[in-house]
Amino acid sequence: MASIFTFDHDPPRVNSPWQSTQDAGKRPHVERSVTAGSVVESDDLSDTHVERLEAEPQDGPIEYKLHLLLRPRRIYSKMSTTLKVSGSQQSKSIREAKQPKQANIPLAASNQTRQNRLHHLTTQLLWRLQQSSPYHSTARRDLVLPRLPEDIADLSALEKPGKLLPGLEESNGALYEIGVADDGTFVGLTKDEMDESMTTLKVMAASLGCRVEVQRMKAVGSCEWTDDISGLSEESHVADLWVAEALIMPVMNALNDGDDRRTNKLNATPKRDASITEQLRVSLIGPTTSGKTTLLGTLSNGTLDNGRGSSRINLLRHRHEVVSGRTSSIAQELIGYEGRGIFNYNVDNINEWPDIHDRAENGRLVFLLDSAGHPRYQRTALRALVGWAPHWTLLCIPATEDGAPTPGVHSLSGADGPTSTGIASMDLAMAHLDLCLKLAIPLAILITKSELAQLALLKEKLNIVFTRIKTMGRTPKLLTSAARDEDNLTEVPDIDLHKVEDEIVKPIVRSGDPLSVVPVILTSAVRGMGIGLTHALLRSLPVPPIPTARDFVPLALNPEQPAALFHIDEVFEMLLSRAQTTVPLGSSESAPVVTGYLRFGRLSIGDKVVMGPFPGDDEDTGVLVPKDHPSPGYGLSLPHPLSAEFARLSSRQTLSASKIEGEWRQATIVNIRDLRLPVQTIEAGQAGSIQVVFDGPDKETSDTGTALEKPRISSAKIRKGQVLAVPSQHMVDTGLSLQAASSLVASFKTSDVKSLTVNSLVNAYVGMVRTAVRVLRVTRQKSNLGSRIASTEDNDDVFGMNDHIELERTKSEADLDEYRAEYNVSLELLNSREWIELGSQIVLVEGGPKDKSGLEGYVGKVVEIGE
Repeated sequence: MASIFTFDHDPPRVNSPWQSTQDAGKRPHVERSVTAGSVVESDDLSDTHVERLEAEPQDGPIEYKLHLLLRPRRIYSKMSTTLKVSGSQQSKSIREAKQPKQANIPLAASNQTRQNRLHHLTTQLLWRLQQSSPYHSTARRDLVLPRLPEDIADLSALEKPGKLLPGLEESNGALYEIGVADDGTFVGLTKDEMDESMTTLKVMAASLGCRVEVQRMKAVGSCEWTDDISGLSEESHVADLWVAEALIMPVMNALNDGDDRRTNKLNATPKRDASITEQLRVSLIGPTTSGKTTLLGTLSNGTLDNGRGSSRINLLRHRHEVVSGRTSSIAQELIGYEGRGIFNYNVDNINEWPDIHDRAENGRLVFLLDSAGHPRYQRTALRALVGWAPHWTLLCIPATEDGAPTPGVHSLSGADGPTSTGIASMDLAMAHLDLCLKLAIPLAILITKSELAQLALLKEKLNIVFTRIKTMGRTPKLLTSAARDEDNLTEVPDIDLHKVEDEIVKPIVRSGDPLSVVPVILTSAVRGMGIGLTHALLRSLPVPPIPTARDFVPLALNPEQPAALFHIDEVFEMLLSRAQTTVPLGSSESAPVVTGYLRFGRLSIGDKVVMGPFPGDDEDTGVLVPKDHPSPGYGLSLPHPLSAEFARLSSRQTLSASKIEGEWRQATIVNIRDLRLPVQTIEAGQAGSIQVVFDGPDKETSDTGTALEKPRISSAKIRKGQVLAVPSQHMVDTGLSLQAASSLVASFKTSDVKSLTVNSLVNAYVGMVRTAVRVLRVTRQKSNLGSRIASTEDNDDVFGMNDHIELERTKSEADLDEYRAEYNVSLELLNSREWIELGSQIVLVEGGPKDKSGLEGYVGKVVEIGE
């Protein structure tokens, strides 16, 4: 399965039928007007020899219309196009069928009212526009059409495009061939009828948020008709008959191209409302044999597993994952809830993620990230826990296999588990649990494969897990369900909803702390045990407040804080023509698309943003980046200290990131998806993808004085960990820019950090940033207890008693002081400058031998940024 942010590389194309009928060998010629005798040239001279088009396709974004009048056509006494239908290209029977039987019968009459006909035509246009969209929703949406009083003659006031109809953001447009019969015959319209039809088409398009561009017009014949003048005489008329081709395109950006003013204020009215559905971001972690992916497949597909991993096949992204059965990358899935309803791929008419958005519009969307459990891919687990900043984490622990962990808090040696690295599954599960508890993430535990569990072994495991949770001051709560297992796949059982509400949600609300309660559920993806409770949990878990720029540090202490911040995780390219920009039709130019989540603020299509930091063009910073593939047997980004890779990095001490000039590039947002749903605006806390177009290429002067253009930035230069931001108004007014860090100071409230060696290399995880850092110093901060004792000693010294009395701290006081001690660690970034938010959480992970899980990290907070 590909990432939820990927797209179809071969979407439906809008190709003109005129192109397929042209004969390049024919010499183009011009045509003479019947009425005035003037020469009329089409926009494309090669079109003049085309005498008919191919028959109208039933599917696709091309529509043939005889006319788009909101009234019956006039009666013609003669039309050359109906008597001579494309010469020899049509059989005699067809030509006879096309010839009108009586001259006084109009070619196209309608008994519909103007409003009904407009609604019919607009619905038809909407369907054609959806045909060129790679992911158009199957759900229906109501059209909002302008009212047309019967006495309105001029509709030009209704031609201004309105708000784009949801679902058309990715449409590549539609082509209308006006004056053409369904079989491709050129019938034609007079000039006034063509103008009136074009006006109707513009009104139709404007009601959908689209614009109309005339691609070509061609004179195809002539016609005659008579008008009665006061009932006394008749006046004859002769006119040319025309056919036209019009392109209808969605209007994605309503900003004036000539307006260079910044319009990216946070409180500006968005062009279209963003998704208002509540979103819960959940990470699944656990050992490689815990069945995370299988359980996620059962939850998202609504089908039970066959005991051999059938439900996980659609979630695997790589061939080696299917072969080995081990997840190595992050897979994402979406489940919708509204009331008791579960909206996943098991529901009729749900084929894509936009369908889930539509069905759960007034409920909740749960975005689940499945991570790898094998120590070889520990970066994936850290990326899911730290990079994506989940609202809740589901830790999966298998009920089968080994029992108690090996002795010691993190002693993983001596156990040869199913991971084939000397690490027992329970030891790996405890390492995941310890990291979650250190990160202070709201946590729920799912005991998987419960149908295979032995009662004694299961009790032993639960006892170990409960003890570890209680040690951190949290309360574990075991949930059991009385609902039938087979009822858990289509609807959330009422009994499970009430149980979760009473035993989990209400205690959390009363305490005001989502960390206070840790739900524990026994599950089975084979029998369906606990699936209903898991759905009830995902349906009811509290969502944290909307994040703001002041969550970590007050703005007064961090004036460089932007107004909106988007963390970048993945990068790929997409054609600009897919983004509905103003590039010419058929342009092959592409622009980068970045995926991730919006930390705070709001981003809309058309906003001016900055992206970075980019390394300097004259620095080869790639030589400092540790190889991204895992080291065999270790699974750590930084290799073992004795390996050649470590020596190579250490030998480059003369060059640090502080000497690499960072650069922020200006760009414009041209396309946004909120969890694959095309939108105009993405709000704080939402995950999605954003396509940007960088501002025009910069000019630089060569040695000879010639102005040269810098190459346009491609997706290859954009990397994971960069940010996309909107500078705050304060930054714009004062000229401040975003601060790229080359060093930082982190605070840790644990004495274990003392084991870090000065000048050693470790991996740092901050937000989406993963980078190698060098430890410069480790300093201990004064604790409150030490300050209190020092103050007491100063007071005693007033009486001059210190010379005779020696105050000794008891061992318990020393232990308490050590427990409360705070250590500051100064770090230097080795790879490149990074944007790191002041006050954000940081995890330091050391390289080590293969009997470690790779999750034994130090969790702290960034307290200082250095340029």
